[in-house]
Amino acid sequence: MAVAQEQVLIVEDDVGLREALGRLLAAAGFAARDYASAEALLDAGPAGEAVCVVSDLRLPALSGLELLDEMRRRGWAQPMIVITAHDTPGLAAEARRRGAAAYLAKPFTGTALLASIAEVRGPSRK
Repeated sequence: MAVAQEQVLIVEDDVGLREALGRLLAAAGFAARDYASAEALLDAGPAGEAVCVVSDLRLPALSGLELLDEMRRRGWAQPMIVITAHDTPGLAAEARRRGAAAYLAKPFTGTALLASIAEVRGPSRK
């Protein structure tokens, strides 16, 4: 019997980075589902059993933090890891205040992302 892979949802408008993140997660044993926008993820419906959402901060319409707000409004409990190439003073604190589980400034290493995912998964799922 096949064991189901844990799923990570990626929200990133840069197709190259979105594909690279998907490859990294697949190599680490995750099933990655990717979306080009916050709206695409929301339109897909509840995130179900996903381990977490990895979302860019700057997206075409809704931002990553607005996506996080909407996920919580809809009752989605998945932790969010916010990634951004536009790090500014106070932005990490604002992301955490709004409920982000982790914050990574681009460029970040694959190891840093995988460590953040391991952290948000919790001890029972490591």
